[in-house]
Amino acid sequence: MPVLPLRVAVVCSSNQNRSMEAHSILSKRGFSVRSFGTGTHVKLPGPAPDKPNVYDFRTTYDQMYNDLIKKDKELYTQNGILHMLDRNKRIKPRPERFQNCKDLFDLILTCEERVYDQVVEDLNSREQETFQPVHVVNVDIQDNHEEATLGAFLICELCQCIQHTEDMENEIDELLQEFEEKSGRTFLHTVCFY
Repeated sequence: MPVLPLRVAVVCSSNQNRSMEAHSILSKRGFSVRSFGTGTHVKLPGPAPDKPNVYDFRTTYDQMYNDLIKKDKELYTQNGILHMLDRNKRIKPRPERFQNCKDLFDLILTCEERVYDQVVEDLNSREQETFQPVHVVNVDIQDNHEEATLGAFLICELCQCIQHTEDMENEIDELLQEFEEKSGRTFLHTVCFY
């Protein structure tokens, strides 16, 4: 019997770095994947820690890219933001907010505990219709380029293992425990229902 492809969502705060790196790697591995942010706005590093670049979720990656080139091409090239936006715009036109998506997923991976809490809160506030389970798993990933890449490979490996389980519902807890031991990270996990 063929295994149905796992429907995966990856969520960080602004749908820029961590979720998009995982989106890129998972899609290259053939997963049905979407990525999202949970913030009210998209925030990118600015010229100082207290001066981020803030955009609406309707702003395209291309518009952000062009805006930052105008502001300070050298700074945003040097800190990797332009490279990241260039990757992002090759994957999809703009960031998306998780709270605005009504698609169903089998597995939702979040990149920090605050985002995990926001995703679980949003899912629990929706009216249950199909009672289809969705597993929400948090993998803490620091918001920098190197950690986003390492975290994306860990997420990909986790998805590949889950994809190959005979019975995800009964095997996911044991699988997550193995991943915790192997990676030295702690994963939060809960089940919500659509």
